[in-house]
Amino acid sequence: MSTETTTTATTAGIALSDVAAQKVSSLLKQEGRDDLSLRVAVQPGGCSGLRYQLYFDDRSLDGDTVTEFGAEKVKVVTDKMSTPYLMGATIDFVDTIEKQGFTIDNPNAQGS
Repeated sequence: MSTETTTTATTAGIALSDVAAQKVSSLLKQEGRDDLSLRVAVQPGGCSGLRYQLYFDDRSLDGDTVTEFGAEKVKVVTDKMSTPYLMGATIDFVDTIEKQGFTIDNPNAQGS
């Protein structure tokens, strides 16, 4: 009888790339606000099984998960219902000729 161990790498939540953290910091400076966090929320639906909302928020809700990223200490907040869907997800910022904006790579999404 052999025992096989499988190790799965998981993260405590969402990840924000350095480029995305710099962009969020830049947007906050344009707003002239240092009391805002980037709130990421998930709703069922969309072609990948999930729809995302990203917006600046000054609220702190019961059960929120707050994580700081980058040298700018950008705060990313997820509510307690969205956090499980965002485990291991990465937010990046793309700035090319074809497109500009935030992208989310989420291993929990059920499609492409």
